[in-house]
Amino acid sequence: MSRADNRPPYARIASHYRDLIASEVLQPGTMLPSIKALSDEWDVSTATVEKALRVLREEQLVKGIHGIGTEVLGARVPISSGAERHDRSSRTQSSWGVGEKSSGHTAGIVAAPENIANVLGTAAGDDVIRRSRVYRDTHGIVSHSTSWIPAEFARLLPELAKSERLKGGLSLDLIARATGRQAVQRVDEEAARIATAQDLELLELEPDTVAAILVLTARFLDADGQLLEYGVDLGAPGRTRRTTSEVLR
Repeated sequence: MSRADNRPPYARIASHYRDLIASEVLQPGTMLPSIKALSDEWDVSTATVEKALRVLREEQLVKGIHGIGTEVLGARVPISSGAERHDRSSRTQSSWGVGEKSSGHTAGIVAAPENIANVLGTAAGDDVIRRSRVYRDTHGIVSHSTSWIPAEFARLLPELAKSERLKGGLSLDLIARATGRQAVQRVDEEAARIATAQDLELLELEPDTVAAILVLTARFLDADGQLLEYGVDLGAPGRTRRTTSEVLR
C-alpha cells in the first residue's frame, strides 16, 4: 500500500480486499484470514479490522459465518446490455457474465404492447415473439432480460417461442443461420427510471419498493434496416454498468 495513501487504516484494508474480490483473485467461497491474523498482518487493532470487514459486508462482498469466519461472496456482476451479451456469445458461445447464470426462461407468441409495436413497426396487438429470462449471481438478480422478435421468425424457428434455453446460440444466431439475415447495425440506449409495479414484479421485489433502476435497450437491424430483435434489460436496484475502452492519444 502506498505511503501517500492517507485513508484511515480500515478503509485501506477494505479497499485491498475489495480489489482482490473484484479482480477474482479471491473466488466466491474463499475464507478470509481471521481477525487476529489480519490485525497482525496490517499492524492495526482488531477493532479496525472488524470495521473494515463490516464495510465489505455492507457492500455484500463477504458474509460472516458465526464461529467460522468471513466468506467471500464475490463481486456483484454488473448489468450487461443485449448488445454486450450478443458480443459475448459470439466470443464464448455463452451470454453469461463471469459468476452469472440465467433462469426462468419463458417464451411465447403474445399480443404486442403499444410501446413494443411502435419499435417493431407493427400495430398494437399484433403477434410478436416474447422471450424472457432472469440473470443472477450469488447476490441475487442482476437483471431481467426480454427479447421481442417479429412473429414471422416463429414459422422457420418454432423454438424461439418455446419456454426453454436456446441451443446453438442466441436468437440472432439462429435467425442468421435460418434466413441469412444478419444483424449489421445496433442502436443502444440507456435510461434510468423509478421502477414501475411491473418492473418490481419482474425483478422479484416487494410491491411497495421504491427504487431507481437502469433500463438498457438494444435494436438489432439487418442490412435493409429491418428490425430483427429488440432487447430490453432491467437492471436490479444497486447494480452498476461497467464499460472498458481504450484511451486515444
